[in-house]
Amino acid sequence: MSQTHFGFETVDERDKARRVRAVFDSVAPRYDLMNDLMSAGLHRWWKAYTVMVANPQPGQRVLDIAGGTGDLSLAIAPKVQPGGLVLHTDINETMLREGRDRLLDRGWALPTVVCDAERLPFVDGAFDLVTVAFGLRNMTHKELALREMYRVLRVGGKLLVLEFSKVAPPLQKAYDWYSFHVLPRLGRWVAGDEASYRYLAESIRMHPDQETLRRMMHDAGFGHVDVHNLTAGVVALHVGIKT
Repeated sequence: MSQTHFGFETVDERDKARRVRAVFDSVAPRYDLMNDLMSAGLHRWWKAYTVMVANPQPGQRVLDIAGGTGDLSLAIAPKVQPGGLVLHTDINETMLREGRDRLLDRGWALPTVVCDAERLPFVDGAFDLVTVAFGLRNMTHKELALREMYRVLRVGGKLLVLEFSKVAPPLQKAYDWYSFHVLPRLGRWVAGDEASYRYLAESIRMHPDQETLRRMMHDAGFGHVDVHNLTAGVVALHVGIKT
């Protein structure tokens, strides 16, 4: 049986998907509130920056992977009109329902699909843009997911991966203290779930750093990959072009 990481634990690959699903089933109802509290609202700026770099145009087809509560889908949808499409997807049905309801409340009835990024149910070259915000680190086989994202992009299309990354060394001790002392307590007080937020902190430490992820994207086929460090590397935006 192949093994992988679930936070700092080593688990069977088949068990990781179940445990990640349980985490997001638990956090879904308070996910947006916790994001605001955890990042002091910075996650909104990080996502706005991602949309600016993506530069979606009218008529484009966009795949939002691990779209969760729909922040990127909601921001991009008006920009691809008229004639464009944003497909809002997630592997977690509970998170997807939260996002679908939020999108409907804002007046957007976008196609919403439960799907696994490691086995995307779309034809080759179907999309102009693919986005994934804070979802790649939870995927069991990141290399396979990146190859799938490459496959469904047209030539010249862009993949944008927004994810927690390696913070600048002078901030490392303070960031670790916040991640492992403050964040789980916030989870307990606000969401009633300390364990899930401890996992989220651990999963960030296990995620590839900026240069490793850049190499992984090159290995998946992307001919050009830019890295944008945000907030001293707390978050990085990787932009891959399919050449």
